[in-house]
Amino acid sequence: MVKRIVTAVIAASLFLPFVIFGNIPFTVFIYLLSSIALYELFIMRKIHITSFPGVVGLFLMWVLLIPSSHIMVLNNLTVTKIEFSLFAVLLLLSYTVVTKNRFSFDDAGFAMLAIFYIGIGFYYFIETRKLGLEYLIYGLIVVWTTDSGAYFIGKALGRRKLWPEISPNKTVEGFFGGIAAAIAAAVIFQAVTGIADSYIKIGLFTIVLSVCGQLGDLVESALKRQYNVKDSGSILPGHGGILDRFDSLLFVLPFLHFLFMIQ
Repeated sequence: MVKRIVTAVIAASLFLPFVIFGNIPFTVFIYLLSSIALYELFIMRKIHITSFPGVVGLFLMWVLLIPSSHIMVLNNLTVTKIEFSLFAVLLLLSYTVVTKNRFSFDDAGFAMLAIFYIGIGFYYFIETRKLGLEYLIYGLIVVWTTDSGAYFIGKALGRRKLWPEISPNKTVEGFFGGIAAAIAAAVIFQAVTGIADSYIKIGLFTIVLSVCGQLGDLVESALKRQYNVKDSGSILPGHGGILDRFDSLLFVLPFLHFLFMIQ
């Protein structure tokens, strides 16, 4: 526990200044974090980041992180992220032929899904920060209080397993405790910032986002169970890898962005 707390404090002291400052340093930092997360995910499948599919995947993910949907214009021809994605699919499928199925269709499918999972999730880090610092802080608060509430309430009151086949330690009581903790924190944040139109709206938004965050955590747990790994990486002692720490936010931030765009 001490190791986890020390690592969390150090990580937060490195991460939060980039969040607060925003702009290009924040974008560059997100590129770095997402690259490490994709590396961790590829390693689960034994796809090396320096291999041909690894390089293609990394480049496509960097393209997906670019804020504009239009990447470049050549002689009035607009090339978008969709075209880049289709070209990457064709490259990866062609590679299955070149390697005589040592890199298989399943590997190509895994690579593309991993690229979009990581790329789109971290893309909304950048987009949410562009909405305003308070929106990203709100998202972080929802995830952190959900995690803390689920852990402590689950440990104290947990009796019924939430999804033992995927994550044996999570409980139903912890699930609802996490939501309750997030709502309490969001109400305080609303009182300070007035981020939403009303307390009812911030409460509803927080319920949706808290559930999304816990689902994101379960998705990564399912991935690790599928590939028989304990943590996605070891870069954060006591916490695992980058993907272990950002799995909830990869689900939360796209929904947060959509909710506040339509309110």
